[in-house]
Amino acid sequence: MKAIFLAFDLDRGVVTNVPSPVEFMGYIYFVGTVIFGPWISFNSYREAIEGHKLSFSWIWKVCVSWVKSQLCLVISNCVAPYLFPYFIPIYGDTLLRKWLLAYENALSFHFSNYFVGYLSETTTTLAGAGFTEEKDNLKWDMTVAWPLHVEFPRSMVEVATSWNLPMSRCLNTYVFTSAHNLGTFPAILVTYTTSALLHGLSFHLVLRKRLAAIFNTCILSKKCQPNCTHKNKKALWVYIINIAFSALAVFHLAYLGSLFNFSVDYMDDDEESDVANHTIQKWTELSWASHWVTFGCWVLYRIIL
Repeated sequence: MKAIFLAFDLDRGVVTNVPSPVEFMGYIYFVGTVIFGPWISFNSYREAIEGHKLSFSWIWKVCVSWVKSQLCLVISNCVAPYLFPYFIPIYGDTLLRKWLLAYENALSFHFSNYFVGYLSETTTTLAGAGFTEEKDNLKWDMTVAWPLHVEFPRSMVEVATSWNLPMSRCLNTYVFTSAHNLGTFPAILVTYTTSALLHGLSFHLVLRKRLAAIFNTCILSKKCQPNCTHKNKKALWVYIINIAFSALAVFHLAYLGSLFNFSVDYMDDDEESDVANHTIQKWTELSWASHWVTFGCWVLYRIIL
């Protein structure tokens, strides 16, 4: 991936000279990102190896990111798998228990991702990357994920963006911008096609865009800018619609999270077949609900188109 986007930078002139073999290998195997990530540009790598003076803000960023990573590790392994009914005593019928278990698995998987994200912030900052320059000062502000935007999302679009911020910026810079000369919609389509290979595809984007146009209100997948032209911004029913779509996003996350049941050892000789069977089994237990809801959103969009 680094090599691909380095080629983009060379083509655009962002990187003026072709790196030497030593520089190229140093970038690919940069000690701060080679294990946990995240993606950084070649220019960021060059700035990192120049070396900078130690500062309190650098140490503070390293410590804060490391503490956050350990908290996420504890939640992922010691809290989330036992959320219901040990920490939150909710009981119910078989279907409710299945969905609560799915949410537990999703939450555990999410925090394992945050653990890796915060740990990658730590290693990247320790290696001297992940900063922005403000006049003569360095601001150590590497951010890999926004957990609150994933756990309480406005939409699945926000989940895909906040799950891995460097990757999101990468797609925006190298895919969306490159395809923008085709037009806004084709550029979005190309970007989402690329992103779908990693995050999956959602029809809620076009549905919410259509509903926002019909009702002239701020219910898009991404939060509107303060100067947007929508007439209905802060009405109670607007908040209710946005909360409903947020709940729908959490529903989809729980459905996807049902696959990550770490307590089940189903790996035998035929690993690919076992994974497929496990996926079908888990989604069958939940009646393929997310697929049906997604299909329903598409049908609704076609009706009101």
